[in-house]
Amino acid sequence: MAYPTSPHLASSAPDPVMQPVLAFQQAYFTGLLQLQQMQLQMMTAWQRPFSTASQEVWDVWVAHFGGGVPIDA
Repeated sequence: MAYPTSPHLASSAPDPVMQPVLAFQQAYFTGLLQLQQMQLQMMTAWQRPFSTASQEVWDVWVAHFGGGVPIDA
């Protein structure tokens, strides 16, 4: 998955001494944001089979005890 990128803040720093600090800060927080996005994707991928199994159990219960075939919305 491609992540959006922003122009480097380090190149727009008025003081050349701050350029390495800003470049490190931007790289650090960009990495943290990408890590958080990957964690969210892994969590949703991990929960998807449980959601499908739960829906299947619910459909079987409705068909058996609810008196009919479940209607998929």
